[in-house]
Amino acid sequence: MKKYQITEWCHHFIGGHVLEGDICIDATAGNGHDTLLLAELVGASGSVIAFDIQEQAVQETKRKIDACGYAERTEVVLDSHVHMGAYAKENTVSCITFNFGYLPGGDHTLATKADTSVQAIEEGLRLLKKDGLMSLCIYSGGDSGFEEKERILAYLKELDPKKYLVIVSEYYNRPNHPPVPAFVIKL
Repeated sequence: MKKYQITEWCHHFIGGHVLEGDICIDATAGNGHDTLLLAELVGASGSVIAFDIQEQAVQETKRKIDACGYAERTEVVLDSHVHMGAYAKENTVSCITFNFGYLPGGDHTLATKADTSVQAIEEGLRLLKKDGLMSLCIYSGGDSGFEEKERILAYLKELDPKKYLVIVSEYYNRPNHPPVPAFVIKL
């Protein structure tokens, strides 16, 4: 039986959206799982740009990409996701993934922060093309607190409904502050 972890749930929607030849961004590379999925989906004619501020995350993502033979279609960048606009043009990106919080298995004191996360979402929305999808895995509680979650959700709620469709889901019967999957489609 599937566990329906937040990343699996988001991958389900991403898989039905990304096409061969697309340009995609993994805004928080982490251990490379989203980068790998995107690289598979875009095929040899597409491209993926992955960002992380931690060298450990960049190296692990590169290792996974190289092992699968996707290095030609994937660029892994040691940089903040707030700078993704320097690597992609406006209205060209089909899908952007975010996993907010800290690197699983890494230093919990190094985590995404509310201010830069909202800046990165804003930048990503500018880069998304019409019908482009943004997937956001929002974690809270424990080490990461609640400020980032609250700020991101408040920002998403205020997006112009004529320009964006925002869908926020929740694990309604799971205890201990379960993650929140959210999706934004540029109309």
